[in-house]
Amino acid sequence: MKYDPVSVLYRKSYEQSARRCFLKKLSIMWFRSDLRLEENPALMAALRSGNPVLPVYIYPDGQRLPGAATQWWLDKSLLALDKEIQGHGGQLYVVDAQETSVEEAFRKLIQKFDVQGVYWNRRYEPVGRTTDETVKTWLKDNGIAAESFSGSLLLEPWNLKTKTGDLYKVFTPFWKSLKEAYQPQLCGCPERPEFAKETSATIASLKLHPTKPDWSAGMNDSWSPGAAAAKDCLHKFLDSHLENYSETRDRPDKDQTSRLSPYLAFGEISPHYIWSVTKSRIDEYPELEKGGWSFLRELAWRDFSYSLLFQSRNLAEENWNSRFDDFGWTADQSGFAAWKAGRTGYPIVDAGMRQLWHTGWMHNRVRMVVASFLVKHLRINWREGEKWFWDTLVDADSANNPASWQWVAGSGADAAPYFRIFNPMTQAEKFDPNGEYIRRWVPELRKLPTKYLSAPWTAPASVLTASGVRLGKDYPHPVVDHKSARESALAAYENTQKAS
Repeated sequence: MKYDPVSVLYRKSYEQSARRCFLKKLSIMWFRSDLRLEENPALMAALRSGNPVLPVYIYPDGQRLPGAATQWWLDKSLLALDKEIQGHGGQLYVVDAQETSVEEAFRKLIQKFDVQGVYWNRRYEPVGRTTDETVKTWLKDNGIAAESFSGSLLLEPWNLKTKTGDLYKVFTPFWKSLKEAYQPQLCGCPERPEFAKETSATIASLKLHPTKPDWSAGMNDSWSPGAAAAKDCLHKFLDSHLENYSETRDRPDKDQTSRLSPYLAFGEISPHYIWSVTKSRIDEYPELEKGGWSFLRELAWRDFSYSLLFQSRNLAEENWNSRFDDFGWTADQSGFAAWKAGRTGYPIVDAGMRQLWHTGWMHNRVRMVVASFLVKHLRINWREGEKWFWDTLVDADSANNPASWQWVAGSGADAAPYFRIFNPMTQAEKFDPNGEYIRRWVPELRKLPTKYLSAPWTAPASVLTASGVRLGKDYPHPVVDHKSARESALAAYENTQKAS
């Protein structure tokens, strides 16, 4: 028989159409950084489509690869989401795309299932937006509905503009505008969701949990990932710490912050829900107003960081302010190693870095101190610190992480003044006045009198001996002298200012 390519193509098309007749029509909910069922607009839209919903997670998802700590959290968060979906008769469909691409993953899904539509919540970093646009175009070209929603921020970056029509680059006017414009957008939770249950790769097969060695014991003790834990975390904070938040938020020894940042980073809780519940508390209890608005202001800072991310080409790599492109960074590898290990000889810095390594998290005040120390005392490029935080923080976020580093470095849009150099001794004395935070994370100094705790090298030899501290052996000498490091940093920054 003569080979006829036209009839072959026709037969393949007919076979695919016939096969689809026997397949159940499905809608896909594409989960990414929105690992929750409640207050999830994309999921609600998928459920309203009238088809059973196949909940899909593709790893990696077409944006910046997660660091080691966030991989640990992702593993637990996916397990929690899958358990919740299974409670509704479905199962999370996991796609291992480590050897392929998101686009190819969707091609295979469309070949395997009769997909009527794909739904997801939007992303705002350039690489993620590019991936989403490519996927959406491909789906629509193949006759499949593709819809995206706002499910991660209080307001879309393009919806909040100055009077001249520009996007904000300074936080204070951004916050005032958001506070006036924002109205909570709650979409509820599915009462009886119909989820599909299909066999897929397992969460374990993604190998997100660390092995050989498993260094996650401290994080296991410190966190409970998942949407249910996120809500518990919020309500415990509101019940116990909201009233005094504006006074205690800078005290690492008090441990009275919300600790919601990783839950927000993974979308296990909606910012709309946080705002709505907090605002209700403020309205009901006027004594909570000061602390409540201080807390919501921090939530708005997250939106502001995403606005900067949306406006940038690559916030984690490129200086927002180009005059820093020729800044005189150093290549102090020994200083960088000491900083990462919490062995700089400055107790507040070392306490923060050790807390980070053990728990995957660090108090925000201390984050500013350790970041300032790296870029201004050691004059190490902020990008190196950003990469280290990206790998070690459970709340590493594609907007907050680089925006905050650029804020400290002075290269950001709304950055700290170049001459603001955190003094690690006075920061410790002001925000850890009794030395509880330092003693917890730098136990070799726990017997040292508080008056010397922020600067052990100032203690008399007799005091060091009585406290069991041998500088250079039990605890390191400072890797740099604060005064000379400060003067050197100021000179470098002033040269940058003159060159601009």
